[in-house]
Amino acid sequence: MFRTRVTALVAAAATALLLAACGTTENTAEPAPSASAAGGPVTVTDSRGKEIKLDSPATKVVGLEWGEVEMLVSLGVMPVGVADPKGYATWVTAAKLDPAVKDVGTRGEPSVDSIVALAPDLVVVSDGRGATLLDQLEKYVPVLVTKSSDATDNVGRMRADLNMIAKAVGKTAEAEKLLADFDAALADGKKKIADAGAAGKPFAIADGWKEGSTVSIRMFGQGAFVSQLGIQLGLTNAWNGKVDEVWGLGQTDVEGLTALKSPDLHFFYNASDGTDVFADGLADNAIWKSLPFVKQGNLHRMPDGIWTFGGPLSAKQYIDQFVNTYAV
Repeated sequence: MFRTRVTALVAAAATALLLAACGTTENTAEPAPSASAAGGPVTVTDSRGKEIKLDSPATKVVGLEWGEVEMLVSLGVMPVGVADPKGYATWVTAAKLDPAVKDVGTRGEPSVDSIVALAPDLVVVSDGRGATLLDQLEKYVPVLVTKSSDATDNVGRMRADLNMIAKAVGKTAEAEKLLADFDAALADGKKKIADAGAAGKPFAIADGWKEGSTVSIRMFGQGAFVSQLGIQLGLTNAWNGKVDEVWGLGQTDVEGLTALKSPDLHFFYNASDGTDVFADGLADNAIWKSLPFVKQGNLHRMPDGIWTFGGPLSAKQYIDQFVNTYAV
């Protein structure tokens, strides 16, 4: 299944579900490179502290992680290749891909041969990629490594990643507009929630999967990107369990959810791949049915295709969900 993104810091059981193999698309037409941005040589310092030098802003770009792909598309740069575009189409609706975008393998194991065959100007990858992959790619093409997640300030990290990518592709004005629109949505949402008397109300965000009869639940802690959106809207993340230091993600089971005691709490989850363990796997579970947010009807399956680890456009989709829940 195309489960959401994790790193080695998250439990291995989750990782196996998050990265699924996919075939190569059969499209033979190649997407046209984005219109060239004005300007000469470009130097960008990536998350490694490495200077990436380009003769001109990149127009033929390959993206190997969906958050960065979303950012490229939202900036007006349609990638020529993407890792697992079918999965991207399932989980990301904020910035859609052209059908002609080439499949370059899975996010877990992208194909260096497929990437190099596209002759890109730049490959954009996320932090945490193995040195072997980076070494192989950098023999043939410049590679820009984003930070991708930082639980100490994931909204600030998103801004920095977007601006870094924008500089590399000559789209800094577009990045400014995206972030201005994001800031306006955040400010407007915070005001609406406050005006509705909902400031400080609790929320929790999770996703889950089932192996045999066991349901595992991944909680989004204080530092997770979407949690920080809720917090910046003036809400309170009620989950204080143990999480990793990069993504702000933790793991629990149904019994662990009994820590969420407030009758005002709204519980959000994502099941874009169609596997809804909360509705289907826990429907007859006595502990689940006893939880206050279940009994109060405060359980919300998010609309399919809102990417939990995306850029400003996905973030605005999440903001809309919070506002529609707390300010109506």
